[in-house]
Amino acid sequence: MEAEQETPSLEKQDEKQEPQQEGDEEEENANILQFMDSMDAYLTLIHSLSSTLRQGWLDLASARHSMGASRVNTVLLDHKVHPAASSLLVTQDEGKVDSVEPHFTLCKWASSGNGKWSLEEANSSQDKLHPQLRHRGSSQLYEEKTLSEDKALHELDDQVQKERLKSLSVFGALVSPKLRTAQLSFETALETLVEIANMRSSMLCAFDKVHKKLGSSEG
Repeated sequence: MEAEQETPSLEKQDEKQEPQQEGDEEEENANILQFMDSMDAYLTLIHSLSSTLRQGWLDLASARHSMGASRVNTVLLDHKVHPAASSLLVTQDEGKVDSVEPHFTLCKWASSGNGKWSLEEANSSQDKLHPQLRHRGSSQLYEEKTLSEDKALHELDDQVQKERLKSLSVFGALVSPKLRTAQLSFETALETLVEIANMRSSMLCAFDKVHKKLGSSEG
């Protein structure tokens, strides 16, 4: 009689363990897929960065050849101490309070007063500037928010263009188009570097999860 009573209890325990095991396997597979996707994206960005830098150096060499070595020279640059044109903001990944995965945001030339604005900050600032939009109709809310964002992005782009022209003014009033394309190439390379940093952070976080899961299963 005692053996007959123990058998159903063991079956119930097995039934409880099976869904838990399936959930653990799904989580492990998801972490492995995330790691592989992050690795693939990381390698793709590395290749893109190499191509962008190569094109930038070629354009710079072409501009130096056409304008002359005396006009495209490091001697013309301002070597005095001045605020950085771009900076990197490191924050914790949003929505993950317990996560140690950092998130990198590039704050480029555009600025408001003495502080720089990133593109993400320009978008998020619209809700603070127009809190009354929340109390209106959804369609009107969407239209006015879109117009506000477009205006902010336009102002941001204008400021970036002014800073670009200002940085090239040391090489003279008329510069080679190749010098402008080289500037854009190096600016794109800087943006790609930030994407690489974010992707590497995601890749390492996924690898850490997989490593901990394999370590716990072996133990």
